[in-house]
Amino acid sequence: MSEQEIDLKKRRFLTSATSVVGAIGVGFVLVPFLSSWMPSARAKAAGAPIDVDISKLDNGQLVRVLWRKKPVWIFKRDKKTIKNLMTLNSILTDPNSNEISQQPKYAQNLYRSINPDVAVIIGVCTHLGCSPTYRPELGASDLGGDSWKGGFYCPCHGSKFDLAGRVYTGVPAPTNLVIPPYHFVADSLIRIGIDPKA
Repeated sequence: MSEQEIDLKKRRFLTSATSVVGAIGVGFVLVPFLSSWMPSARAKAAGAPIDVDISKLDNGQLVRVLWRKKPVWIFKRDKKTIKNLMTLNSILTDPNSNEISQQPKYAQNLYRSINPDVAVIIGVCTHLGCSPTYRPELGASDLGGDSWKGGFYCPCHGSKFDLAGRVYTGVPAPTNLVIPPYHFVADSLIRIGIDPKA
């Protein structure tokens, strides 16, 4: 009878040990499998919000940053530029940004921004996805002379946008430039990628 008790103890020990080793093995297989469903740090960073310090940004100066692999332009508009935006409605396709919503509700205004003096615009032409050039100078003869009050010019197919990202009439681009979701974390710090109410 003592030999049978020893055999049962060994059997129970071996069964328990095998179960524990099997559970550990299943864990080693499941952890990498389940973690492969999670986005990588690189993927998370690609869509993550970014902070931009604009404390040293001068009037007319343009800063370019990347957000979700797209160029985002941030620049300051002076009082003259803001005043000029009011004079362009007759030569713009959608001056009030009513046709297609290319901006958050809080930026659906003349300036297409939260603050009139700071613009935040995705720098991708709405025609074929080129990146227009920044042309802030007034009256550029190659862009329309006196009617040019500064803006963006896409040399690929000739699309023109004003300094609020609104598209001119008679150019290939069908809509205004896109305004990303953003808000001011502080007076001189902008967070791109999150709405102010979020």
